[in-house]
Amino acid sequence: MTIKQFKDSPLAHFSYAIVSKGKMALIDPSRNPMDYYSYAEEQNAKIMAVFETHPHADFVSSHLQIHKETGATIYVSEKVGADYPHTTFDEGDSLSLGDIEFKAINTPGHSPDSITIVAKQNDETALFTGDTLFIGNVGRPDLREKAGNMKAKRIDLAKQMFNTIKNKFTGLPDDALVYPAHGAGSLCGKNMSDASSSTLGNERQGNWAFKEQTEDEFVEEILKDQPFIPHYFGFNVDINKSGAENVQRTKWANKLRLNVEEVENDAVIVDTRDEEIFKKGHLPKSINIMARSEKDKYETWLGAIIQPEEEFYLVIDSVDNLEEILERTAKIGYEKQIKGLITLDSKPAKKSDDFDVEDFKRNKENYTIVDIRNNSEVAEGKIFEDAIAVPLNELREKSDEIPTDKPVVVHCAGGYRSAAGSSILDMKLKNSKVYDLSEAIKNFN
Repeated sequence: MTIKQFKDSPLAHFSYAIVSKGKMALIDPSRNPMDYYSYAEEQNAKIMAVFETHPHADFVSSHLQIHKETGATIYVSEKVGADYPHTTFDEGDSLSLGDIEFKAINTPGHSPDSITIVAKQNDETALFTGDTLFIGNVGRPDLREKAGNMKAKRIDLAKQMFNTIKNKFTGLPDDALVYPAHGAGSLCGKNMSDASSSTLGNERQGNWAFKEQTEDEFVEEILKDQPFIPHYFGFNVDINKSGAENVQRTKWANKLRLNVEEVENDAVIVDTRDEEIFKKGHLPKSINIMARSEKDKYETWLGAIIQPEEEFYLVIDSVDNLEEILERTAKIGYEKQIKGLITLDSKPAKKSDDFDVEDFKRNKENYTIVDIRNNSEVAEGKIFEDAIAVPLNELREKSDEIPTDKPVVVHCAGGYRSAAGSSILDMKLKNSKVYDLSEAIKNFN
């Protein structure tokens, strides 16, 4: 059995291609299917099946596009209630592809409709666990409370996850390979390992979820300190239940405008340029969500700050970055919300005020300090004792909680998020200067 793992670094998402005798199956594919098509050509294989372990919350899947372009059958749990052409795949169902036999295990917990795909060839077993079993942890159970028509509550799903971990993997060998849909950095769970795969034996030994414990102890631990839920998560679940449109058509339907000097006053503007370039000149009311490289979590913060279906202009540094930024925006299904992609005139209207870090060090009491780290980060300890804590994903909605009688200094943990946070407050707080502490925060940690 030939298994290839594909990694989308900004979303810490893993997808898979499994090949046997010229036939290929895909598991949890990303929004753009072209990498899978290239791999199929390389392997001289035909894509026959697409398995969806559940309707994903953190990215849009290409399963429907792959079905339309290759004729591959989509396999998904009956519990999803999928609105696209599919074949249900639950416990008791199996599929032979080449020399591989695929079976399903219903593994609810992250979602009520999650399945684990078991692939067997001779003595080799591979488990594609979706968002159920991660390396070092398990999927969070609190993402379905407001998504689509699902009414599942976090405690109910946490109890289902307890049962899944305790009972669903018992008949499988220790040497079964574990391939999850996410790794460290994903918001679909917490405290995941940097490893991209493991064995079931290693997880039984080292993953806290497999240790001997009561249901109450398990539920308390899994619900504790989960990351925030971005605005776009429920939106993506709904898209994935119905199937996304062809990504090439939707992303290239957007208009490009060059050397723009202004847009309408009430427009939402997302500026993806480096913070230093942004501060030297940008359009008024712009939000600086940087997308300089894969290390920037642009997708996550775009979907955390901008609401689903909220229209926005997208500022890019150069037309050379057009393809990449469209691709990254489409991963979370936001490409249809773009009013236009724009480059700016050489003299944009607004500049950010220069920040005197030395004065701030000497006279912190003269500033209102805003800590935009996540609640779990703040719970571990404040960097500045008198700071007002408002998580970045809530800042647009809660900016009126920030006093304006002093200059405002915004900080995060490393400097990336404060670019977005300071630009939001600069737009919202009319009567106060707003500064970005940026990477200078490292001098205070």
